[in-house]
Amino acid sequence: MSNPRKVALITGSATGIGRAVAVRFAKAGLAVAVNYSRSEKEAEETLAEVRKFGVPGILCKADVADETAVKPMIERCVGELGQLDVLVNNAGTTHFIDHANLDGVTDKVWDDILGVNLKGTFYCCRAALPHLQKTGGSIVNVTSVAGLQGHGSSIPYAASKAAVNCMTKSLARAFGPSVRVNAVAPGPVLTRWLADHMDQVARSLSITPMGRAAVPEDIADSVIYLALGTNLMTGQIIVVDGGRTM
Repeated sequence: MSNPRKVALITGSATGIGRAVAVRFAKAGLAVAVNYSRSEKEAEETLAEVRKFGVPGILCKADVADETAVKPMIERCVGELGQLDVLVNNAGTTHFIDHANLDGVTDKVWDDILGVNLKGTFYCCRAALPHLQKTGGSIVNVTSVAGLQGHGSSIPYAASKAAVNCMTKSLARAFGPSVRVNAVAPGPVLTRWLADHMDQVARSLSITPMGRAAVPEDIADSVIYLALGTNLMTGQIIVVDGGRTM
């Protein structure tokens, strides 16, 4: 009897990195759950791309910062697709605030960013754990080099990603040996997030050995590898930024 089809859930997969990851999993033969919070049209486009590879796919609308929405999303994914083998925590948000503008960092900014980037990642990991334990699955968190060096769109954003990098290691210890937990830390990625901030990209590229910014598919390469291409790596933060961070 053949093994059941593996299943991946990618949060924030309506556009950008999340969409590229969802399509790559579909190409590899996995069923895919596409999560989004607001971008319904774009999420439907991602789902259409997934289904082109002849695999099952579903849409899951949920704000990962709301734990009462996360639990039903995970249960629906398992209920409709049969199991859960891979969780990719890609959903993220930011506020572009100059680091010198300390007064611009309000409680709402902290709550918005930590709610999605840090607490949302934790909520998804916690809800997915019992299902991933059954399949010997894995988690990949999409963080940022901002969390390693303290730069990026704002101080709260960098702090949130640093926290997720640390939490990745904590969860790898807590979830082993049955579930691996790793992270990918991109540098600038050419998505709609940076469309109005290309000056920041240019400054980054001036000290980047590879001389170009990433595209979503570059990050998907590493996500797929951590999820499917290795069996012993856990608690690792893989930097994908063209060599800027060494």
